[in-house]
Amino acid sequence: MACMSVLTRDEAQNRAQLLDVHRYTVELDLTTGDETFDSRTLIRFSARTDVDTFVEIRPAELRSVTLDGQPLDPGTLDGNRLTLKDLAAGEHELRVEAAMRYSRTGEGMHRFTDPTDGETYVYTQLFMEDVQRVFAAFDQPDLKAVFELTVTAPEGWTVLANGITEHTGDGVWRAAPTPLISTYLVAVAAGPWHSVRTEHRGLPFGIHCRRSLAPYLDTDAEELLDITRACFDRYHEKFEEPYPFDSYDQAFVPEFNAGAMENPGLVTFRDEFVYRSAVTDTERQTRAMVVAHEMAHMWFGDLVTLKWWDDIWLNESFAEYMGYQTLTEATRFTDTWTDFGVVRKAWGYDADQRPSTHPVAPEHVPDTASALLNFDGISYAKGASALRQLVTWLGEKDFLAGINTHFARHRFANATLADFIDSLAAATERDVHAWADAWLRTTGVDTLTASVDSRPGQWTLALDRDGGRPHRVTVGVYDRDLSDGRTLLLRERYETDVPRDIAPEPRPGTRPALVVPNDLDLTYAKIRLDDTSLETVLRGLSGIPDALTRAVVWNALRDMVRDGELGPEDYLATAAAHLPEETDLALVQGVLAFASVHLADRYLAPGRRPAALATLTTLCRGIVRRTEDGDNPGLRLIAVRQFIDAAAHPDTIAAWLADGTVPGGPELDPELRWRVLARLAVLGAVDEGAIAEELRRDPSATGREGAARCRAALPGEEAKARAWDAMFGSDDLSNYLFTATAQGFWQPEQADLVRPYVARYYKDAVALAARRGPAIAEAVGRWAFPAHAVDAEHLKLGERCLRKADPTPALRRRLVDQLDDLARALRVQQA
Repeated sequence: MACMSVLTRDEAQNRAQLLDVHRYTVELDLTTGDETFDSRTLIRFSARTDVDTFVEIRPAELRSVTLDGQPLDPGTLDGNRLTLKDLAAGEHELRVEAAMRYSRTGEGMHRFTDPTDGETYVYTQLFMEDVQRVFAAFDQPDLKAVFELTVTAPEGWTVLANGITEHTGDGVWRAAPTPLISTYLVAVAAGPWHSVRTEHRGLPFGIHCRRSLAPYLDTDAEELLDITRACFDRYHEKFEEPYPFDSYDQAFVPEFNAGAMENPGLVTFRDEFVYRSAVTDTERQTRAMVVAHEMAHMWFGDLVTLKWWDDIWLNESFAEYMGYQTLTEATRFTDTWTDFGVVRKAWGYDADQRPSTHPVAPEHVPDTASALLNFDGISYAKGASALRQLVTWLGEKDFLAGINTHFARHRFANATLADFIDSLAAATERDVHAWADAWLRTTGVDTLTASVDSRPGQWTLALDRDGGRPHRVTVGVYDRDLSDGRTLLLRERYETDVPRDIAPEPRPGTRPALVVPNDLDLTYAKIRLDDTSLETVLRGLSGIPDALTRAVVWNALRDMVRDGELGPEDYLATAAAHLPEETDLALVQGVLAFASVHLADRYLAPGRRPAALATLTTLCRGIVRRTEDGDNPGLRLIAVRQFIDAAAHPDTIAAWLADGTVPGGPELDPELRWRVLARLAVLGAVDEGAIAEELRRDPSATGREGAARCRAALPGEEAKARAWDAMFGSDDLSNYLFTATAQGFWQPEQADLVRPYVARYYKDAVALAARRGPAIAEAVGRWAFPAHAVDAEHLKLGERCLRKADPTPALRRRLVDQLDDLARALRVQQA
């Protein structure tokens, strides 16, 4: 197979100066077999001068190419580039006919056959540079064009696309022409969809999933449509530019790599968001946030699109900020920023302290392979945090005025960071350019450290900054409630700037029990509490009245553990003391996840792990007992899940599986049954026969993944060899089945059994990533990495791989991050 060239920024800029692309007429035939589909493309474009250029396509077979009616030699295709030589200035027509391969990795045109009922579905994911896996294109974001799609599909299928689709007979579907959009935003989803349709504000709205999920989608359809309508209306209050497309479809598709993709008029979501099993309200909130996030992209990303991939943060940070803020304003989910603080900010802080960190707005993104690496906690969580700080500093009125100026100036066109900052600057007297330089062009996390000076009748707070950004923070001041000694009462909140131009003013009153810098979590910075405040939270964290403040404090403790300033057992003891009183589900879920995945599995030496698991199971058993009256099923579900994952002995959870229920509830739905079975597999308490029986009971796609996870988790040499061969010895596994197998393979309890595979991992991972591309490279670096093996020898193996084995960019980035986390875990263990 010829080597595929990545597009460089210089090539894209050059091509954008030479060409105007007007219209694509694309015909796809999905009836030609299971391996390939037919693709015919007519591109109408013009050259501004006499020029040589190229168009991209990655075919299984390139059948014919004609330029202005003259045939070109398909044999001149070099990798993914078809050279167009000696183009004269003026109008041109390029016709390309090819057979294209279906994908099993969620890239290009992904094909999936549902094991439940045998029905097949296909959908596109064309992000960044994968349109060329589906049809020929000048594949870069700033060559926008009109797209007209016709799709021939099997009888009984429905075809969805960016515009309204019409079935014209004989399996042929025609989509309404799009406005000017970028190549990576073209979308098709075809199959025997189950659909729920409605209208809102005169536009057709629809939600779609595969037929086997129909009852689950129907159960949640009204909730999903209510959130969609509420966000749509709220965005129309915020934005002067109306929704720019002719319909709004949301398709829940199988084996999707991301959370969702913002294709104009046809948003695709991972179909785990169609819940087959019980979920917490926080998980429903997360789904709602993704709906709000993707809808924000219709304006920021789709209407106004980045010129080059260095500004991907503009898409993602904006949608992330708007998603959380709009959900808070427009739906029943009014405390979304707590979940953001616990889950998303931790993702951003971690990414920003690794060697792979980059500015929110990086200046050096030379090609598409480099750009793909920037989809991380910095582009999403740090960028959204920066925008939240910007709104705090600028005021929402001026921020929205700047946004609306931006939409008006660049509608259906492309824009850069400079354009965005100029639009904001037009709406305010403040120096937005200096703010952008300090926040968006720098790396790393600032740390704000509180020191409190107390004198009779007054006290003073100084906030010292380690870092270089200006911060506007809210300081929360709390006193202990003398009537019970446990509750903390808010004395006052006040805003202050860091650094301050003048010395802090003395404040009247006695020294508070607790001072929380960044109390409402309005800036992006690690915080350190003064000694008295730290002692207060270790003893009385659950007494803090506001969940968002508790999130800020839990994050501070988390950072202290990671930085070696607080022992992992001290964090666990704090969790054991205060989680039983915690009512916010996002906090309980976040603290338990950190305690389990990071502390028990990595930050504590193996000999100290059993005690940590015992602490977690005791804590969760207590929460389960406390929720027996059924008034907080979400909290109970979180505790049950964590109890299963931490169980060191099989008896209790095996009894649950046999009975089909936890005493007092919940009943074991498919998700909980597979979770119990996976833990029993790790503990050697089930065999292949039990896994096969469970798969007969649940033959769905999720069941198939559950079985793969359990089989890989079995503690036998033969089971491990089979799982390894499935992952690395062949290329048959889809992206989801690969991930499930990888999740089961490495288990801290089986460290001795899997030790020989730690060294094998690096050689096999490098080869697999090179063969199967970025999506599998991401999975092999994230899920198949031996994270449990926290020792110096493993670190040396990984560093040698980076020096000598030449992993693909996607895998290299993952390994750099994983090895930095491994080095940190070693430091924490040694501390």
